[in-house]
Amino acid sequence: MIAYLKGKVIDVFDGGVILENNGIGYEVFCSSSAINRLTLGTTGEIYTYMQVREDGISLFGFETKEEKRMFLKLISVSGVGPKMGIGVLSGMSLADLATAIATSDVKTLSKVKGLGKKTAERIILELREGVSGEEFSSLGEEKASVQLSSDEEDAVIALMGLGFNGAMSRKAVSSAKEGGAKTIEEVISYALRSIGR
Repeated sequence: MIAYLKGKVIDVFDGGVILENNGIGYEVFCSSSAINRLTLGTTGEIYTYMQVREDGISLFGFETKEEKRMFLKLISVSGVGPKMGIGVLSGMSLADLATAIATSDVKTLSKVKGLGKKTAERIILELREGVSGEEFSSLGEEKASVQLSSDEEDAVIALMGLGFNGAMSRKAVSSAKEGGAKTIEEVISYALRSIGR
């Protein structure tokens, strides 16, 4: 399994790049944020997911570990394949996607090109439910000592949906609020930067 690549960017095409490493050119289909950070002729690095099928092997690239983590969650949803997963990540920021899932915002999610309303509803349903019951119970215990607003709860749920544990998510949300973040989008974006890098 190829999980990470670093090499010279020898080509940038619509939807991906070719990275040369030790004389081998790897074609990688990337999210728009990953493509935007890779410049032709320079050394670039990306996190990758390798799909192996009967008709071939494909590599998908991501700017950050958090983006890859969200991609893996997206493709765990029935009816969502790697190309659609990359399309969703290219169609909206990670913070906006996490917010849409946490707040059950089907309208925003279904604006992504190629993503219908039914698939958007399935993504929200399956990924919101994907946060484990244990994490929800620990969230309830925490609320007894620290009161969270509805938006803050949604932000915590969104971060937990991305794979962070409850304690880490609550701490990041608190730091985001202290740092001046007001809307749920700002809170999630700030929290992702503070715990993901």
